[in-house]
Amino acid sequence: MTTTTTLDAPLGIVGVVDAVTSQLRGRILSGEIRSGAPLTEAAVSQTFGVARPSAKAAIEQLVATGLLVRTAHRSARVVGIDADTVRDVYRTRVRMESAALRELAATGTVPDAARDANAEILALPGGPDPATVDPDLRFHTALIDALQSERTGRMYRSVLDEVRLCMAQVQGRRLLDAAVIAAQHTDILDAVESGEGERAAALLDAHLSSAEERLVEALDAD
Repeated sequence: MTTTTTLDAPLGIVGVVDAVTSQLRGRILSGEIRSGAPLTEAAVSQTFGVARPSAKAAIEQLVATGLLVRTAHRSARVVGIDADTVRDVYRTRVRMESAALRELAATGTVPDAARDANAEILALPGGPDPATVDPDLRFHTALIDALQSERTGRMYRSVLDEVRLCMAQVQGRRLLDAAVIAAQHTDILDAVESGEGERAAALLDAHLSSAEERLVEALDAD
């Protein structure tokens, strides 16, 4: 007689954990839960009406993505965005995205998803706008995804929450103009399409360095 394994209960638990993780991530990225704020299992359990193990699993997921940090015998806390963090996040992006651009330029491949995301930014009113964060992130992610490498995509996504947190800080402080962002993106794509990998990488470096320096200056002024 053949027996089957029931997976209903584990799937239900995973669904709850993912839902809580998503809610917490959104509150952190929006600034509702501030940098340095503690997140205890008890508080998360009470806030969302879930069991402590589910709350713990959600916290651990956010620790893994870098949005929360935890030291021995202490509650998890929302990661603090300081100058060193910003520089490391942006320079990690430059390393990964520059390599992607050189590879794409070798065949003149410009991902449609990157063009579409940039068109959304172009359609926004001129001036700094927090609404640029989502299409901006999709633009850059499209460059990585165009490599069609599951492992490269997974590596890039491992830092996406920290990237989004920095980008939210940049645009939340209204440090960059949407029209300027779109124009820089267009220049990068044009260089890729024309096969100029090194030029595309240099344009990307300047593009990301501008955001990095403005955010570092703003943080130092706080």
